[in-house]
Amino acid sequence: MRPHPEIDFQPRRTRPLPVLATAAAAAALLAPLALGPAHAAEPVYEPWRDAASDHGVTMGFALSPQHLSIDGYRQVAEREFDLVVAENAMKWDATEPSRGAFSWGQADQVAAFAESIDADLYGHTLVWHSQLPGWVESISDPVELRTVMHDHIDAVAGRYAGQVDAWDVVNELWEGDGSRRQSVFQRVLGDGYVAEALTRARQAAPDADLCLNDYSTDAINAKSTAMYELVADLIDDGVPIDCVGFQSHLIVGQVPSSFQQNLQRFADLGVDVRITELDIRMNVPASAADLQRQAADYRAVVEACLAVDRCTGVTVWGIDDGHSWVPDVFSGQGAALPWDAQYQPKPAYSAVAEALGAELDGGSGPDPTPTPTPTGGPDEGTCSVAWSVAAWDSGYTGTVSVTNTGPDPWSSWQLVAALPAGQQLQQGWSAQWSQSGGTLTASNAAWNASVPPGASVQVGYNATHAGDTTVPTDVAVNGSACT
Repeated sequence: MRPHPEIDFQPRRTRPLPVLATAAAAAALLAPLALGPAHAAEPVYEPWRDAASDHGVTMGFALSPQHLSIDGYRQVAEREFDLVVAENAMKWDATEPSRGAFSWGQADQVAAFAESIDADLYGHTLVWHSQLPGWVESISDPVELRTVMHDHIDAVAGRYAGQVDAWDVVNELWEGDGSRRQSVFQRVLGDGYVAEALTRARQAAPDADLCLNDYSTDAINAKSTAMYELVADLIDDGVPIDCVGFQSHLIVGQVPSSFQQNLQRFADLGVDVRITELDIRMNVPASAADLQRQAADYRAVVEACLAVDRCTGVTVWGIDDGHSWVPDVFSGQGAALPWDAQYQPKPAYSAVAEALGAELDGGSGPDPTPTPTPTGGPDEGTCSVAWSVAAWDSGYTGTVSVTNTGPDPWSSWQLVAALPAGQQLQQGWSAQWSQSGGTLTASNAAWNASVPPGASVQVGYNATHAGDTTVPTDVAVNGSACT
């Protein structure tokens, strides 16, 4: 079993915060209550949904409506997200457990909650081999199965027509090698069932975007290429197809290097793309290093989406580690979501906020457009740098705090340092990062260019290493050596 997500495709509008409208209330929600030893309190940022709207994308989550009675769960849901997808409530076994006998209770709760917080509603899912009632699985006559599939799409998509912004029409149709999964729909109806389902969904919900969704398609591989070729064929054949979802159930440290390139090739076909079921699991109990590494991975996924014009946003598969599907399926693994089991934010929460350019503590927020040219730097001896490294296997996360120890403010800054042999920059945040030979350079972004006397700026990066994880040396800011 694999839980499921969302998709949204309309330009975002800025929405008022529906609950926790004050900074004090937000701080109370995000303040530490019972944090474990693996992570400390995270700073309070503006809601993800507000920061995302500046980029024209949405931030979604998978909702289990039975958890809305839990204060921490509901408060995070209301504060952070502007897209809602049912984790299980709209699947076939939940909506039509017996033929023609529909159950709408939990699905209606999901739709009502989305409306109550002015969030988009994403439908998941109409046709899927899993969580399928036995009475459907047992059908062997193609005429009967086609009728059943059409009736189900008509009923479910039709009920929420005008409310659901996008549907996962067909979910998980591929095997890992790019061959068709031998679901009852594939076995009895053949390859054409996908086009049939999309066409029927267009009739039932003419205003909704229609998507295909699958897992392990995040990288360019046999499975994603099969999806790519199918989407191209559907477009050529005039079949309604608007979007492709990438579930992104990932493992810490394994964000594919071809992630952004893969999203872009689908976007180039003329369809929208979305990260639909994001979680990043690790062995538990989680270590501080794993949590930092997870944060970098969350940041990388969000940044990949933001770099692709037709990426409509990111949906996380749940809210908190205490209600994640991961431990039930992957023994010894978990801690996959941005909030812990006490609804306290983890480093991944901050990483996503920073990737979105979220404002911190009500201050002036970051401008997504950086200004890299340094002017007005410090004199010799008027800066200090604290550099730390959290290493694993062949990589590490570097955290850098640069302090203005001089009497004059900086209007911009550029940090230069010598990387130890074998270290190679992979990505960075809160600055423009580059590497030339053994020299690492970080230039300010627009939002952190100004550094008053006595103030500090924090930046970070990921790098690979060949065994030497010592911190860079010969650090200078705007040409002046730092202590």
